[in-house]
Amino acid sequence: MITTVIFDLDGLLIDSEPIAYRVDCDLLREYGHTLSVEEYARDYSGRTGVANMIRLIERYSLPITVESGRAFVTKRQREYMKEGIPLKKGARELLTYLRENGYVVGLASSSARERAERILTAHGLWDFFDARVFGEDVKRSKPFPDAYLTACAKAGQAPENCLVLEDSEAGILSGRDAGMTVICVPDMKEPSAEYRKMAARVLGSLSEVVEYLEESRK
Repeated sequence: MITTVIFDLDGLLIDSEPIAYRVDCDLLREYGHTLSVEEYARDYSGRTGVANMIRLIERYSLPITVESGRAFVTKRQREYMKEGIPLKKGARELLTYLRENGYVVGLASSSARERAERILTAHGLWDFFDARVFGEDVKRSKPFPDAYLTACAKAGQAPENCLVLEDSEAGILSGRDAGMTVICVPDMKEPSAEYRKMAARVLGSLSEVVEYLEESRK
């Protein structure tokens, strides 16, 4: 029985992945490189900023440190975020439904806490979550299961009673390996056949999750 729903943040609750992709492109352009949407979605979506910066530096032999690269990304993201980051379709309605129907609600994000809190508070959603886990809270980022297992423990719930909502293949694998049911709501990339098999459902938007939960309660 599903008692707990744990959300990813970027690309699932908020429409932020286009900004993250744009910033990484800005950084690489400084050194004469390009990054395709497909490559970003496959190798960088759903992972921590530090892990992504390490990968970018190694893959493109960038003559920068992780710290200076992260400083560039943070500054550029804040510039783009001044315009605001919209919620994904159905996000507010789903969170309201979960609160009204007694579900425990968790957040397991690779983002930094300060960034996530600022964005969710701006939308009035910070207090909807009973348990929150961020990139700095775990040693291993997605696709490892640590973030979801930590959120589950904070919520005081058993993994088999948790439903994970994710948009990326890394997130699907993370939730599956945590022993949880996973629903994928794709953002920048549709999951491959291999990852679709790991998910209970692949849905078009968060608006469709309520129907799944209603069905599971019968």
